[in-house]
Amino acid sequence: MTAASIPVIETRRLVLRGPEPQDYPDFKATFTSYRARFMGGPLNAYEAWMLYAAEIGHWQIRGFGMWMIHDKATDETYGMAGGWQPAKWPEAELAWVIWPDKAGHGFALEATHAARRYLYGEKGWAGAVSYIDPKNLDSIRLAERLGATKDKGAPTIDGNDAVYRHPSPAQLDGSQLAHGIEMEIGHYADPLFKPKGFPLD
Repeated sequence: MTAASIPVIETRRLVLRGPEPQDYPDFKATFTSYRARFMGGPLNAYEAWMLYAAEIGHWQIRGFGMWMIHDKATDETYGMAGGWQPAKWPEAELAWVIWPDKAGHGFALEATHAARRYLYGEKGWAGAVSYIDPKNLDSIRLAERLGATKDKGAPTIDGNDAVYRHPSPAQLDGSQLAHGIEMEIGHYADPLFKPKGFPLD
């Protein structure tokens, strides 16, 4: 699957496209920084390059993967969101990462909600999990806002991660949760909206 054949998803503020070589500098800056401490990092330059190559190759091997999150108006990149299932992953994962200076604007919520809808509807996923470091409170809050709940009985990757199970397509379809997510995204899209409390992705 080439970059040109990876589906493009548009939301209110964002365009999700497959990762391309020119997107690598932002990816490298994040994964070699303290922001990556909950994702196996910080990585050195070689490790970051290998991981980005895996992001691109994952689409070819699995037929799905992580989209790069772009601003619809400026084309600036904000992070990544999508499906992820490398070798030894017990289940297909719904994952996300936002560049450190772009957090707190609802981009991860908007992008991950759209990616999950595509993976459920177009790829036929019956569900998804997110593997999260228990100390990564921002990601845990985001998973919960997406309706995911901690599944204590699910197999983990290495025994050190928490598994958050997302609602199934049937549970989401037309639900109060889905409407609530859309409402929250609408708030973030309002230029006058000023979220209170801790910044949330």
